[in-house]
Amino acid sequence: MQKVLKQAISVALAVGILAGCAGEEDTIQMAPLPVVESSFVPAQSWKAQVGDGVGHYFSKLSPALGYGKLFVADRDGVVKALDPDNGQVLWEIDLETDISARLSGGIALSYGKVFIGSENAEVIALDEETGEELWRTTVEGEVLSKPLVDEGLVIVNTSRGILQAMDADTGESKWQLGSELPTLTLRGDSSPVSISGGVFWGQANGRLAGALMGNGQMLWQQPIGSPKGATEIDRLVDVDATPVIEGERLYVVGYNGNLVSIELRTGQAAWKRAYSSATDFVVDGNQLYLITDQDHIVAVDARSGTELWANNDLEYRLLSAPSIIDGYVVVGDSEGFLHWLDPYTGDFVAQQATDGSGIAVPPMRMSDGYLVITRDGSINKMQMP
Repeated sequence: MQKVLKQAISVALAVGILAGCAGEEDTIQMAPLPVVESSFVPAQSWKAQVGDGVGHYFSKLSPALGYGKLFVADRDGVVKALDPDNGQVLWEIDLETDISARLSGGIALSYGKVFIGSENAEVIALDEETGEELWRTTVEGEVLSKPLVDEGLVIVNTSRGILQAMDADTGESKWQLGSELPTLTLRGDSSPVSISGGVFWGQANGRLAGALMGNGQMLWQQPIGSPKGATEIDRLVDVDATPVIEGERLYVVGYNGNLVSIELRTGQAAWKRAYSSATDFVVDGNQLYLITDQDHIVAVDARSGTELWANNDLEYRLLSAPSIIDGYVVVGDSEGFLHWLDPYTGDFVAQQATDGSGIAVPPMRMSDGYLVITRDGSINKMQMP
């Protein structure tokens, strides 16, 4: 894929959208790898493999931990349940049929089931104990983000701008709620989140929406960004990051939009700050950690929106969403490096290399360490010193 002049396509470069429509080449430069003297070196507890991983595709299949098992999947359809203590395979299934499974949305766990979505516009439910396929349902569009499972429903946000709810036991469609799609959108969709009978999700038209989970009745919509500029690329305003609910606030960020804190009871904005991102973020206590569209790592006071620090040294390294592990902010990059930052200053404290294939999903915290999955499907259980 060519590199392009427009800063607005920095996220698009990572996900493969707009291939072939680039203008000038090599105008966006990936920052060189920072030289970091690591203050600690984690030890590898075990290593495993899940198929061929996701390769260079957009698929962001995050692992899931539950029922005493670690669940992982690759894009081609291999799903495994591993023993989290030693990485041994407890069961394995291949969901590929006559075509590639193209798994991309998942993994979600609930009601004794494993739920995964695909680019083939399918949602699949497996038995968590045996891996047996329980049902497979066709939905209205690709499922690129993690399903929400709550109140007996599986809810997915599809690439066609449709929020669709299915019965968690049978896969039967219960309701659908559509939204208007712009002419051009980023590759990716916001995962829905829920609280107190309400479901909330980002839309490609630059809005955050809320609806009743039971029947899909719309509650409200809050603009996060408004289209501006002369071209369709300039006017991208997707809200693709998963909203975060913390206490009585809901936090959301949009591409070419804003980072917004919303009062759940009223749906009104408590504060709004100009940040552009399509990457998931985390809230830890009173601090929010965000990856901007330029791959700047920013810490914001979650109560007021005040910027606390920004680290720009990983610019355009195509960072994963951040994780909080052992009190540090941790991100992966497209060259397979993990970067550890001090949560109060943004300074680097450690750096580790993996297999070089890149890290698409954030490392996952575990009770006795953390897990890193690379684009080639390498699964690494690590322990802090």
